[in-house]
Amino acid sequence: MSALVIYYSYSGNTRRAAERIGKAIGADLAEIQTVRPYTGSYDDVVDQGQREVDSGFLPELRPLGTDLSRYDTIILGTPVWWYTFAPAMNSFLHSADLSGKTVYPFATNGGWLGHTFRDFEKACRGAQVKAGLDIRFNGDRQMTPDTDIQKWLKNF
Repeated sequence: MSALVIYYSYSGNTRRAAERIGKAIGADLAEIQTVRPYTGSYDDVVDQGQREVDSGFLPELRPLGTDLSRYDTIILGTPVWWYTFAPAMNSFLHSADLSGKTVYPFATNGGWLGHTFRDFEKACRGAQVKAGLDIRFNGDRQMTPDTDIQKWLKNF
């Protein structure tokens, strides 16, 4: 199996989860980065994120620098922004061809997962989307038991 973890992280929680998952299954890592980083206070970014999710805004991304054709398994990680994946992940999914891939999504959040995993299923056209992993946080403290993560990792 050739696996790649592709993730977007705003606060660092998703990055730490992606690194942990990548290490556990021996996958490569690729970080989605916006051309214009989010700036301002937490509340400013939350408000901007809500406007972007509501309007379907697709921020411009830096090149991923990874050849997706080399991988048959893609693990996608995102923070939950307003009950779905972050706009940066939405941009990636609009531009990437994941057809024929097996996709395992995971999401980090401090509240409610919303419809994030259903949205992954819709956005990953032509891919086989497997059950996702919801990793809850309180600030930067992981609330999801490690045993839940270990159980999900047995899928690989």
